[in-house]
Amino acid sequence: MTHLILEQHYVDCLSQASYFIGDTTSGRAVVVDPRRDISPYLDSAAEHGMQIGLVLETHFHADFLSGHLEVAAATDAAIGYGSKAETEFESTGFEHGERISLGEVVLEIRHTPGHTPESISIVVYETADSAPYAVLTGDTLFIGDVGRPDLLSSKGVTAEELAGQLYDSLHKQLLTLPDQTLVYPAHGAGSSCGKNLSTDTSSTIGAQRATNYALAKMTKPEFIDVVTTGQTAPPAYFAYDAVLNREIRPLLDEAAPPQPMTLAEVQTAQAQGAVVVDTRSPEAFAKGHLIGAVNIGMSGRYAEFAGGVIEPGTAMVIVADEGHDREAKNRLARIGFDNVLGALESPHQVMSDNPDAVSTSSRLGVEDLRGAMAEGADLQLVDIRQPGETAGGTIDGATLIPLTRLNAELATLDRTKPTIVYCAGGFRSSIAASQLRANGFADVSDLIGGYGAWDAAHEKAS
Repeated sequence: MTHLILEQHYVDCLSQASYFIGDTTSGRAVVVDPRRDISPYLDSAAEHGMQIGLVLETHFHADFLSGHLEVAAATDAAIGYGSKAETEFESTGFEHGERISLGEVVLEIRHTPGHTPESISIVVYETADSAPYAVLTGDTLFIGDVGRPDLLSSKGVTAEELAGQLYDSLHKQLLTLPDQTLVYPAHGAGSSCGKNLSTDTSSTIGAQRATNYALAKMTKPEFIDVVTTGQTAPPAYFAYDAVLNREIRPLLDEAAPPQPMTLAEVQTAQAQGAVVVDTRSPEAFAKGHLIGAVNIGMSGRYAEFAGGVIEPGTAMVIVADEGHDREAKNRLARIGFDNVLGALESPHQVMSDNPDAVSTSSRLGVEDLRGAMAEGADLQLVDIRQPGETAGGTIDGATLIPLTRLNAELATLDRTKPTIVYCAGGFRSSIAASQLRANGFADVSDLIGGYGAWDAAHEKAS
């Protein structure tokens, strides 16, 4: 009979996995790589009658603001990293090979640098003398991929140096584990922390040894070349979060809703530089939204997309469907975007009663775009997909700017030209089009159905 409790908590919109590990003999528990809204871990502890005594971080995360400070404040747990990590707050640095006993269950720390210099993996044993049961690999080893080594390339260490460390960590620390050892990574498909992540959220060492492209037989130089090429453009907020995760910062109160705001208060905040974040669907946004609002729908990768087009620290006002204000605030907080001034109260009624404060958006179908192009209109086409997506084809004449790079490359676009923005399916294009309008582009439309609809129409016509 096992005394181990090992739960994976997965956040789809960030493709982020965290873990609750407990020992039923002692009632002691550890949380690994927690998200910032920590109620799921507290609920797990209460369900199993356990006390969380330690928060372990596999590395300084770039793609989300971790909840180590929130867990520590709520439970008096200690905070632990690998010994290479340095933090502003009090933390314990665990050495390579150090073991942490929860009772019967034992955790072993293995230093696995490569994604970052301080990265660790955590081997889980059901008892001190048993074979390894599982390994929590952080961003070192994913299902179908390995961690990208290029996120710190401007911080005094090169991507090639980190890639070499990653090769050694994989081959000397992780692939030495038995084939049956379960693999639990920190991310799954959709994360910008790798380029080929599987939709599976767990695997085994044996399965990864057999199927993971980055673990195929190759020399270290070949590995370095493979993992440093073809990476997506990361959202701009990654550098912000990587630093903030080392620092003392305010705690999130996930139970608190944003402050209700009147239209006049929202407009005043907007005039002072606040961004109005409209979290409704692209379809609802197109029919009517506050002038100058940016559309970042909550049904997608909401926080990540917000971090791609809004500068960290910017004041924000939320517009959300009824009952979703607090969710919108908390999901922004997951990436450290805490400067939410409030939320527009009764958005539907306010916009209905104040038509002068409302604008609509232009969305074109494929045939509309084809017609405009056939007539020789001087259009500015902008493809905001990632390089891996555009490799499969683009619309002729399009300028390629990934959404995550849009702010940085606004100056390369002509604000006076009629502009058509498209993505894969029509969701991200609404974000980009609204961002262009908010930045002074006078004539902007986005393509309904995106490149998928364009390509399907082309195939049908042929």
